[in-house]
Amino acid sequence: MGQWKRRLKRMAIGGGLEAAWLANATGLMKEARGRVVIFTLHHVRPHITRPFKPNQHLEITPEFLDAALRQLKRDGYRFVPLDAMPSLLSDRQDERSFAAFSLDDGYRNNLAHALPVFERHQAPFTVFITQGFAEGSHSIWWETLALLLDRENSIEFDFGRGRERLALDTPVQKWDAFDRFAEFIHRQDESRAILAVDALARRHGIEPADITRELVMAPPELRRLSASPLANLGAHTISHRALARLPQAEARIEMEISADYVESITGIRPRTIAFPYGTSEAATGREADLAADLGFAVAVTTQPGFPTASRATYMPRISLNGFYQKPRYVSALASGIPLKLLGK
Repeated sequence: MGQWKRRLKRMAIGGGLEAAWLANATGLMKEARGRVVIFTLHHVRPHITRPFKPNQHLEITPEFLDAALRQLKRDGYRFVPLDAMPSLLSDRQDERSFAAFSLDDGYRNNLAHALPVFERHQAPFTVFITQGFAEGSHSIWWETLALLLDRENSIEFDFGRGRERLALDTPVQKWDAFDRFAEFIHRQDESRAILAVDALARRHGIEPADITRELVMAPPELRRLSASPLANLGAHTISHRALARLPQAEARIEMEISADYVESITGIRPRTIAFPYGTSEAATGREADLAADLGFAVAVTTQPGFPTASRATYMPRISLNGFYQKPRYVSALASGIPLKLLGK
């Protein structure tokens, strides 16, 4: 996607959120609001300005998280653990509004910056743990690429048609390269593609495993986090690969061993799991069935929407996106109006 298209898309989304906020504030489309909503986050950390931040949508500031929680309280939401969703949804007599919070990948800043905010508001939250990240055995390709492409002015890589040179003199070129690498990773064997990206990074003096160890909580930190009565740890597979593109037996192992790993840290079998990437292409009904068969009470995607009691192991979530860090946008998202306008 070209840079101008990205800007137009973000402007259109921002405009839509403004319109939804105004409609919600004036009492329009009340029927669009869901009774329960699950929010998804990744990084929570202070803002750092850089010309090239391809993962900016995955990070919000602690100040925005605090403002978002305050806004949701004003809007009448009660904060609940994620695994309480099925029982709340099945109680049709309860007309109160509930919100649950989830954070994917187990970043260290979840402990340093997110935990104090959740504690301030007494808001339960779930952090989904990828074993390979926590153990430092698997790289986080989108973080590797962000550092590599930001640092270099050009690179050479074989996308399948022979080695070619990519110019990286401008942010636009860097963005285009990031998109091309992402497509390369998602359109073939993910493990092999990530190994190729890791090898490229090492040729340029970057060790991907070091990035993972710097960003992600190790088991001692995960134990510290889980000691909070507000924190729960959920499963997020072993390797963070798209499960739908794996053979069923391998997908099952990824999910089951991930639960074993979380249990080994906390002493409690996790009742929740987040599908890596969480898109309709990365997680399907097959994965929902596997989650149910493995005993998970809740499994979440990243697909936008409000959860229903009938699909506890394929629940949608609403993203708190780094490009739209305004409290009124949180109200707009929770109102359901943007989803209604999109026909979801």
